[in-house]
Amino acid sequence: MILSVHIADLGVRSLPGVLRARPGPADTPGLRYARTTFTGAVAAGPPRLRPGRAALIAAWEDDAALDRFLAAGPLARQLAGGWLVRLRPVRVAGAWGPLPVRTDPAADAALTEEDGPVAVLTLGQLRLRRALPFLRASSAASGRAAADPALVASLALARPPRMVGTFSVWRSVSAMRQYAYGSAGPQHRNAVREHQADPFHHEAAFLRCRPYGTRGLLDGREPVTAASVAPPHASRDRP
Repeated sequence: MILSVHIADLGVRSLPGVLRARPGPADTPGLRYARTTFTGAVAAGPPRLRPGRAALIAAWEDDAALDRFLAAGPLARQLAGGWLVRLRPVRVAGAWGPLPVRTDPAADAALTEEDGPVAVLTLGQLRLRRALPFLRASSAASGRAAADPALVASLALARPPRMVGTFSVWRSVSAMRQYAYGSAGPQHRNAVREHQADPFHHEAAFLRCRPYGTRGLLDGREPVTAASVAPPHASRDRP
């Protein structure tokens, strides 16, 4: 099984139609799951939607199924001017009922050994009574992530009122772990502890993935290629 994330700037007028055009497994051979979402910035402060930009998150039996969708799907044509990344899930924490994910332990070991670019997809079904605490914790963690030079690309995902998520590309597994669990900033650890004490979501999943194929540009560059280029005068594994 593979995942794909498609991100495209469509304009405010075209966005509602794309958000309604979610493909289904019954009419898309090889598709296991699909969700179209609004997008926004991963940053400190209140949520900020990106007008006119949409995302499609999808799971496929294999690359051939995704290739067929890209060749013939009307939604694929609408998203074709944006950025597409193929992902191989290598580790999952939690669960997302509509998207049962199979991982490849060998790929996870190889990703850790190579310590190359890593993509992270988070998905949550928000408990509305926990919305304000979630937004506070998310704002602090997002602000810390946005300030990290190892974060190459990121966006928030949402389908109000309940579905929330993020997608991000990091320079390396070690840099991503340093953000999440290192000593430089406790914001992410604090959010995790608060969620464990009183969950923000009915269900939630954290998916670590190996990006292995891309098409197009996101904000003028290709993030996976950019992640492979070490930034000057900086170490991603600083304490």
